[in-house]
Amino acid sequence: MKYAVENHCLFQNSQERNMTFEHAFNKIIKFMNLDRNGNYRLMIGTDSQVHVQYTRFITGIVILNEGKGAWACIRKVIVPRRMRMLHERISKETSLTEEIVTMFTEERINRMIDIVLPNIYRGASFTMEGHLDIGAGNRNKTRAFVEEMVERIESMGIEPKIKPNSFVASCYANRFTK
Repeated sequence: MKYAVENHCLFQNSQERNMTFEHAFNKIIKFMNLDRNGNYRLMIGTDSQVHVQYTRFITGIVILNEGKGAWACIRKVIVPRRMRMLHERISKETSLTEEIVTMFTEERINRMIDIVLPNIYRGASFTMEGHLDIGAGNRNKTRAFVEEMVERIESMGIEPKIKPNSFVASCYANRFTK
């Protein structure tokens, strides 16, 4: 059975399918405008699962208003082969996260910052994080790749998070890889 590579420029969540990035970004802006005094974390992370004839990658985008809710969506990419080498898979996960991060151009990031900027002195905030499905623990097979992948995310100017703090990759995206 052949598996087609899905259109990886489209996003979805439980309410909507086939969203363009622009549409998803506008949903983020709309969510942030609901509480201009919020503490926002924009988190992007990817997880993967090797299946019999393909490897599924899911990238999650989550905008979290600390203690007040979140809006999220995913992008699915199918590689039509089994990617068995762990380093290759982790590197692809990081690349897919980086790809989404680059879609948040300086102009788009400034639009998000402008929402909270008037309320910074009242506690409003905005941060951007790259969540990696890797861990540094002695029993974690991905520990050998932590430094390399963290440096890649840092080089993009966003804060890297690894397990147990990378829940967008290790929990949210993970549940859609099965």
